Amino acid sequence: DRLATLYQMTQRAFDVVVVPVTTALLRLAPCEYLAGRTFFLKQKDTLDLERFRSQLTLAGYSHVTQVVAPGEYCLRGGLVDLFPMGSAVPYRIELMDQEIESLRTFDVDSQRTIYKVSEVRLLPGREFPLDDDARTFFRRRFRERFEGDPSKREVYKAIGRGGTPAGIEYYLPLFFEHTATLADYIPQEAIICLHGDVASTIAQFWTDTHSRYGLMRSDQDRPLLAPAELFLTQDELFGSVKPYARIELRSDTNEPPTDLAPAPVGSAIGCAVRALPELASDGSRRSSGPLRGVF
Repeated sequence: DRLATLYQMTQRAFDVVVVPVTTALLRLAPCEYLAGRTFFLKQKDTLDLERFRSQLTLAGYSHVTQVVAPGEYCLRGGLVDLFPMGSAVPYRIELMDQEIESLRTFDVDSQRTIYKVSEVRLLPGREFPLDDDARTFFRRRFRERFEGDPSKREVYKAIGRGGTPAGIEYYLPLFFEHTATLADYIPQEAIICLHGDVASTIAQFWTDTHSRYGLMRSDQDRPLLAPAELFLTQDELFGSVKPYARIELRSDTNEPPTDLAPAPVGSAIGCAVRALPELASDGSRRSSGPLRGVF
């Protein structure tokens, strides 16, 4: 869902994105990773199966004998079953030589086709690559980042085998030279709206995160990256949204504004707001004024 949403943001597929500030603190895969592993299939297009297989492997998809979950694909003669990430249903691609003859959805339980579609959108199978080069890069970064014998670390061994151990998303920075922020995916003309006491929420998040890190960092089998490698600090988050015009909605007029310099493409607007009143109505069928007292 996160991959699909980020891709839709880059394509301007919707007008409003509502994001908890703690989610906005996550460091993400670089924009070029998503762009390079997102592609479309259309009826009558030419499809080179070997190249297609290589592309699916590079995007993190798993080859299986029967497709049942997102991120899986299966090749059987002139048929390709594929369950794209970000899709609610899998697809069956029928080929005539190298030409896509038809695209259909199918049921994962019965494996029977359901209806035709005109195109299929493909997203990476995961938020990080799992090809040979990516695994080699991860293992090198892991050795550089953590002391001790890496062959005794389960995460290191699992990646070497091509597996995806539980919690691998908390090692995402080790798959890339650099990570991205949510702001990197936001169109330049967007307006940022900050609602409520964002700074206090970030401060509480960092207090909780440092507390958990202090408890778990001594686990030698699963060494942890420092929180700053996985999440943005308050200054980093505010700095990432500085180029955007923004609106600040504060529930208390005495609440201080966030420490942000004026945006070059617009000005910050401080607006005092309050919660809506109780909107419950009198739902009885005989009531002549079900909304009396609400407004």
